[in-house]
Amino acid sequence: MKKAIPINGCSFWLACSLLLLCTACSTSKKISRQAATLLLQDSVLATGQIGISIYEPATNIYWYNYNANKYFVPASNVKLFTSYAAMKYVGDSLTGLWYQSINDTTINIMPSGDPTLLHPSFAKHPVLQFLQQNKKAKYVLGKYNDEALGKGWSWDDYSDAFMTERNTLPIYGNVVNIELNGFKNKYQYAAVPIFKTIPTYFKNNIDSVFVLPNTQLKYLAKDTNKYDKNISYFNIVRAKNDNHFLLTFNDEEKPFTNTQIPFCVQGNATAINILKNDFDINIQQGQLVYNGLYPVTPPHLQWHAIKTQPLDSILQYMMYNSDNFMAEQVLVMLQQQSIWQMQPQINTETLINAIVKNNLQDVPQTPIWVDGCGLSRYNLFTPQSFVYIINKINNEFGIERVKKILTTSGQGTLKNYYTNDSNFIYAKTGTLSGVVALSGFVITKKNKLLIFSILTNNFVGKARLARRAIEKFIITLIQQN
Repeated sequence: MKKAIPINGCSFWLACSLLLLCTACSTSKKISRQAATLLLQDSVLATGQIGISIYEPATNIYWYNYNANKYFVPASNVKLFTSYAAMKYVGDSLTGLWYQSINDTTINIMPSGDPTLLHPSFAKHPVLQFLQQNKKAKYVLGKYNDEALGKGWSWDDYSDAFMTERNTLPIYGNVVNIELNGFKNKYQYAAVPIFKTIPTYFKNNIDSVFVLPNTQLKYLAKDTNKYDKNISYFNIVRAKNDNHFLLTFNDEEKPFTNTQIPFCVQGNATAINILKNDFDINIQQGQLVYNGLYPVTPPHLQWHAIKTQPLDSILQYMMYNSDNFMAEQVLVMLQQQSIWQMQPQINTETLINAIVKNNLQDVPQTPIWVDGCGLSRYNLFTPQSFVYIINKINNEFGIERVKKILTTSGQGTLKNYYTNDSNFIYAKTGTLSGVVALSGFVITKKNKLLIFSILTNNFVGKARLARRAIEKFIITLIQQN
């Protein structure tokens, strides 16, 4: 009988390390081959650039990196960094506003940037209830210390629902919903539509008459029986710098039913007008100053907070729908919060720089981070930076909370993807023209937790095809590891 060869503790751990290293090398080669076949040689993705990073937190080993330290435009993957900032600093629940009772007839209000006031996806509105029940005159303090639209956003998207304006007192998600509710009159080449709007404040801001353009008049002159159908072929767009809504001809020959359009927030003026007009609330911009001098703030002049929604409810909504408005308002809330920490009011750039400096010092490659939602092409991140932030969220807040926030297969922006891999993938998508991104984590068939990030830029082709190529790769990663 052969004797067992004794292995001391050092030799044992060295052997284990070598085995782990060999296994990692073998896995890396296998993933490299899969990436080459499914991603790098894909007919759409090969026309642009791609970066890939796959990391196993349990072993602190990168399974695979390809251009993982290169910078890419990440689109909505930026919301992962925004979510971390919210989880770190907002607290368990949102503050809807702060208020200060000046006297028996007046209160000052400091809005917080809370995006849920009268948002249709949230049933309870404690701020509205407070404003309606409190009959005192209300003065709204402060202003948003930044531009309504983000740095680097495409100006010609201003009338699209995905590019809402930012402010400290958002209401109804800062969009107006317009629905066609029949016609008051119809003429041969014109009509007077009836619209239902939410908020109702905007009802009189829409053009009252739609007239077919001359090109259509010539066409209909040959067949005047078609005018009744064509008279519904219009779109509604907002004027660039005010809340005047225009009726324009729809050359896709599609009848109008309803639309959502961002309105000009005009600071907080539009929200104040909506609260006055639709809810008869005594509210206006300004501040009533108490002239008494005190060494400390007396109890009746202290500020009080109105709490609204759990933080994770808006993070879930933001990730599920890739909602840009929610993401931007997260940063506005953090800016407003700085006022109560005895700091001067700051703008988006200053806030982001502070977050990176104070909390993300060890990020592998320092990001160029300019907005909360990822609309700006000025944003530049690496795949490894997204692996880093997901791992950081996991370590600081726990995997179960991360699962609840990120979107999984068959839901939200992953609705039509990974349908056979429910509970195996949790991720954030990102899409712009020529940009498709996906970052998150997977649980493999061998029960390994892997964090990944795939960023693609400047490809020529349909985004749907790029997403399908990434889907094949991720499914292979899940199934074979």
